[in-house]
Amino acid sequence: MNSWFHQSRRRLAHLIRGNRWVQVGALLVLSAGANALTRALGLGVPGSVVGLFILLALLFSGIVPSHWLNRGASGLLDHLMLFFVPAMLGLVDHPELVGPLGFKLLLAVLVGTPAVMIGTALVVEAGFRLRNRHAR
Repeated sequence: MNSWFHQSRRRLAHLIRGNRWVQVGALLVLSAGANALTRALGLGVPGSVVGLFILLALLFSGIVPSHWLNRGASGLLDHLMLFFVPAMLGLVDHPELVGPLGFKLLLAVLVGTPAVMIGTALVVEAGFRLRNRHAR
């Protein structure tokens, strides 16, 4: 059983390590699985949040080493701005957003964006420190 687990893990590592698209696919499968789990259990939390915690647990436990997903995650972050294009096109179709509702949304964006950026920076910094600690 233990040997089977290590052989399977080694084959999976070889498959995932060098291919960015396989890594992106693994992240998408994790996201879809977390969404399905959230719907099946009727949780009031978005599936992406559950998927994030599952991914963090897998990374911190060492079951999934970070280098297995590094290239795929970097590729997604490189094209992050493309994910906001549909939101901007929606604004053009809804002129009512240019008013009090739009002001509230703008305020939420102005407060939320720095909060997300600061949170991301803190998580990345913690990840680099953790990786450097293991490298020594």
